[in-house]
Amino acid sequence: MLLPRLQPPLRAALASIARSSPSCSSGVCLNEAFAALALKPLVFVRHASHAQQGAVNKAKDGPGKRLGAKKSGEQYVIPGNIIFRQRGTHWFPGENCAMGRDHTIYATESGYVKYYKDPERHPKRQYIGVVFERDQVLPLPRNAQRRRRLNMVAVKMEAAPPALPGAEGAEPVVSDLVLESGVVEGERKREVVKLLKKKDDRKGEEGRNLQLRPGYMYREGNWEIGRAAERAGVKVKAFKPRDRWTAWKKREVRFAKNAEKRSLGRKIGGK
Repeated sequence: MLLPRLQPPLRAALASIARSSPSCSSGVCLNEAFAALALKPLVFVRHASHAQQGAVNKAKDGPGKRLGAKKSGEQYVIPGNIIFRQRGTHWFPGENCAMGRDHTIYATESGYVKYYKDPERHPKRQYIGVVFERDQVLPLPRNAQRRRRLNMVAVKMEAAPPALPGAEGAEPVVSDLVLESGVVEGERKREVVKLLKKKDDRKGEEGRNLQLRPGYMYREGNWEIGRAAERAGVKVKAFKPRDRWTAWKKREVRFAKNAEKRSLGRKIGGK
């Protein structure tokens, strides 16, 4: 089928040939018409139907993230050692372990790694824990004695027998027995104890009574600590609360003046 743009010149050529030789046949006339036209071969170029792009949206094949177990069972670890790297929670942290932001399980205590299940906590979850002794088994039985940190085991302490009255190191016994002279024995011994305490008191610490509290530490009440200046004879000025709103307004005015000065300095320097 001829293109529409070729039809007008062909009609004109055929009409001119028909006028010059009316006795020629249609086939010969057509051939002569094409020879007279001497049409050059047409070359068509097909352009892309879609704009070409780079390799932005193609599949990416990045390096592996080295997931999986980093420490095997019964392997010794220290706090901070990574035990298992994962995407998601295939394993959960158990005894002496914790989970990071990217689901990495790491040790919080020094010990040996144990992979185990705990049906009492969850019927299907798998846990990773750290124990202080290699032969210890996880999970621990319910209400079992909890192991202490620093790889120490709780041991019951044997209390020393109380010292007998009158022995060396024993506290003096205070009684209220009345002697024949009419002096109360208890009062006399209290006075002796007070004299001994006064010798031990330092300057500014008179009247301090430190008691041995649970945990084997000498502790003192906060209200007694606050009286240290009073015992030392130091006078502290009384606090006078002022109008904070007025102070804030003055501060704002001062800041505004300083900002105005800085802006004027910039303008002068710019000119």
